[in-house]
Amino acid sequence: MRAPLARGPGVRRLRVGAGALGRRTAARFALPARAGFWLRLDLSAPVEELPSPRFGARPALPLVHVLGALEHAASDPQVDGVLVRFGGRVPGLAAAQALGRALASCAEKRPVVGWGERLSTADLVAASGASRLLLPEAGSVALVGLRLETWFAKGLLERVGVRPSVVRVGDFKSAGETFTREAMSPEQREQLEALLDDRFEALVSAIAAGRGLDAAEVRELVDRGPFGARAAVEAGLADACLHADELEAELERLAPPRGGGRVRAVDAAPYHALRVATAGWRPFGGPPSRIAYVVAEGSVHGGGGLRGMAADPYRRLLAQLASSPEVRGVVLRVDSPGGDAVASDAIWRAVQQLRREKPVVASFGEVAASGGYYVAAGADRVLAEPATITGSIGVVGGKLDLSGLYERLGLAKDGVERGARAGLTSETRGFTPEERRAVRDEMKSLYALFLDRVEAGRGVERERLERLARGRVWSGAQAHRHGLVDALGGPLEALREVRRLAGLHPSEPAPVDLLPALPRFPALGMLLPGRSRRVADGGLPGFR
Repeated sequence: MRAPLARGPGVRRLRVGAGALGRRTAARFALPARAGFWLRLDLSAPVEELPSPRFGARPALPLVHVLGALEHAASDPQVDGVLVRFGGRVPGLAAAQALGRALASCAEKRPVVGWGERLSTADLVAASGASRLLLPEAGSVALVGLRLETWFAKGLLERVGVRPSVVRVGDFKSAGETFTREAMSPEQREQLEALLDDRFEALVSAIAAGRGLDAAEVRELVDRGPFGARAAVEAGLADACLHADELEAELERLAPPRGGGRVRAVDAAPYHALRVATAGWRPFGGPPSRIAYVVAEGSVHGGGGLRGMAADPYRRLLAQLASSPEVRGVVLRVDSPGGDAVASDAIWRAVQQLRREKPVVASFGEVAASGGYYVAAGADRVLAEPATITGSIGVVGGKLDLSGLYERLGLAKDGVERGARAGLTSETRGFTPEERRAVRDEMKSLYALFLDRVEAGRGVERERLERLARGRVWSGAQAHRHGLVDALGGPLEALREVRRLAGLHPSEPAPVDLLPALPRFPALGMLLPGRSRRVADGGLPGFR
């Protein structure tokens, strides 16, 4: 039987070419013709890896598109400068580092002005890449340092008659401590202290380099924070105080409008859609090579659904990319604390199979730990930001014994069973000694499998890997030193690396597809067959 014409590569090429031609034509009307303009980037809205559609709200620009727009603007002769508005919404240090590098690179060629009313610590790390940083007189900079903390519920559980049964493999695997302790264990405190040292050093280094300060000065400023706008200017954290209505005059001073008139500005979203997405485009010529940028964020769980990293849809997506002749390489952008063990291995397997067909580069966001690290272990290359939280190679699981709570509520639960361990998962009692041994044996098997995957994928010698594992979390900088990641960098560096591995010439066009493509209205997706919001990201055992 003949394949439908719409699925042929020729028609696909025509469709892609027609779309690019349409964007080029629209750009002539949406972007100032021949005149220069300022690129306007609003980071006071949430900066997300894969923005969720919000009814009635302007679509947010995902992080990779923000970075792409800045990279393109640096060499775009029409862009006179970049104006960035901050507002406390940069999500974390890893994203801030990527944004700061992109802004600094752009600032080497044209003025980059940052402005914000209230800057968070992450905002300041990113904004330090700008050539000028401005605040209104009533503004502030919340530079107060970093803190890592967690809840401990042992006392509460005892009050309500709940007894946790937790089994872990790895001395540093600390997720279960929430239920079993009233404060950090020595192992947890040790790893968090080391993690915080690296993250704090990343913060200090970024601000010092961007603001032209000594590292010692920045540490002193952290201890003195937060700062009002005038105090921030006096300390060198910002350059001047300006109200929003005074910004246009400042932009005119930095880059006088070509041919006179007022400053022209173009928002980053249409700029990316109309200019960046068609960079290097050739009308209907050559194979439509593409790079897939797959966002894998949230808890890893089995089955399907729209939340988190669901095994089934990600396996299908990666399989489709493996068989697509247009896709030359894949960036797997991971931002996940882990989750279900079986689901993690299923996605790892899909990554391995994809890797046989085309290069796969993993890029870590704020967190790529436990199962999040597992799924990326099979990639050709792994990149992380210095401030990324990663590692946590270990296994933890268990259950809550609710019999005491039931008794206090006047409830009773009874039953019959066959098999010595038929009640292993029942919440009406804890583990028997034999059941605990059985659970631990299963976890040891999964832990060994986890080590196998990392040893094969990252090439770390087994004896050394066992010392690095044990459930311990590392910063991206530490993970790089230990060989758990291959290089330091973010989305732009990962895209450049996958192009290199794919053999693409720097001038060869290869549009980036942001995946998975979510439905514009998620609620409607629930009506489709096979759609489910079931999330099974707890489980026994799992990578947490």
